[in-house]
Amino acid sequence: MLKEFKGRTAVITGAGSGFGREFALIAADRGMNLVLADIQADSLAETETMVTARGAEVLSMRTDVGDAASVEALRDACLERFGAPGLLFNNAGVAVGGLAWENSVSDWEWVLRVNLWGVIHGIRCFVPAMIQAGRPAHVVNTASVAGLLSPPTMAVYNVSKHGVVTLSETLFHDLRMVGAPVGVSVLCPAFVPTGIADSGRNRPENLRSTQAPTASMRAAQASTEKAVRSGKISAADVAAMTYEAIEQDQFYIVTHERIMDSVRLRVADVSERRNPTDPFSMRQDVAPTSGEGDG
Repeated sequence: MLKEFKGRTAVITGAGSGFGREFALIAADRGMNLVLADIQADSLAETETMVTARGAEVLSMRTDVGDAASVEALRDACLERFGAPGLLFNNAGVAVGGLAWENSVSDWEWVLRVNLWGVIHGIRCFVPAMIQAGRPAHVVNTASVAGLLSPPTMAVYNVSKHGVVTLSETLFHDLRMVGAPVGVSVLCPAFVPTGIADSGRNRPENLRSTQAPTASMRAAQASTEKAVRSGKISAADVAAMTYEAIEQDQFYIVTHERIMDSVRLRVADVSERRNPTDPFSMRQDVAPTSGEGDG
């Protein structure tokens, strides 16, 4: 269980904004060294300036988490500068919406590349060094309540986040099987005001969709933008919850308590082998409150 943060190192992907930036600010305040990674160089530089002003030692690298070589370079630089990290935040994420059959191949490739392969690369690159160090450490993988539920018009995102949840659960078991002092948490936020609704700004040219957005894609984008804007819990709130969970060695971090009714409903659907219930239906006992949904 990780209790001492001062002098340890935190690796944070998606550090240029949202949860990643807030994770970095708390780490700096706790006296940690920081390894910051993001695909967007200007936002990454802003975070670096903010944490440096708080006295943190910082290694900042523009990183494409979906590219194995890019994450390996980040790992090598981290180990050379600071040694094995005590905290690893696999946090970078992007989103698209629309009916499942309408999403393009490039939609699937882009989202899975960042959301799922980014976590895969983070784990395979950093966890061996964390185990070898033999000190208490912790991995936080950012998923979403979309990793616990299956809302309509979100197939690509849902698949990516379900993958992060099961990968995290398996990592938890594997680490305990080998007796490693490395904890794991999976962060499952609902809608929070971050840059996720505008993640297309960093979409690579070779993975941009050539098809015009369908009506379902436009509706999903508008719904996400509205929900993100109206989120009642801030990215700073989520970051604070996450550090509390790390200290308590808590695996599931679900930021919006009322979404748990929908989670319990899904588990009941599975256990009773009945057809899936829409988790965001208008039934009062199921639907999240206004502004709550997937992160």
